[in-house]
Amino acid sequence: MLQVKELPTPDILRRFAQRYPDADTSAVSTLLVLLRAATELSQALDTFLLRHGLLQGRWWVLILLFREESLQSSPSELAGKAGVTRATMTGLLDGLERDGLVQRSFEAADRRRVTVRLTDAGQAALDQVMPDYYRRVRALMVELDEPQREQLQTLLGVLRKGTQAFA
Repeated sequence: MLQVKELPTPDILRRFAQRYPDADTSAVSTLLVLLRAATELSQALDTFLLRHGLLQGRWWVLILLFREESLQSSPSELAGKAGVTRATMTGLLDGLERDGLVQRSFEAADRRRVTVRLTDAGQAALDQVMPDYYRRVRALMVELDEPQREQLQTLLGVLRKGTQAFA
């Protein structure tokens, strides 16, 4: 993903607004700061997970399986919960299964029905990464008190509702 490292100055934003009168420079500046922060957080998470031998997509699949009381789910349910296509989920599961972190089982009566289960090795991978992850999340959020965290979540929820503006 392309990321602009140098955010535009107020003068540059004013130039755009002169040419494009619909430009709300405050809104544009705020969006760019948010996008940059989200990109940097995602890249930092990728770097962190890579040190644990994981990628974000694979890590999320392990977490989704751990959320299930039975530690198992169907590929289509996992795809829906992860917000990816079934084809993408199949690729993620292929790698996780190859590494022994999940196991796919086919129903005897209908081989089209597949169940994915978190293996002991998958649980061990989560057990290795999650304590370090939670320490880092705490360090990331240490400067925000509880009311600020709640306010940030509320504000981000408002923005999420507005994402249809780009649809």
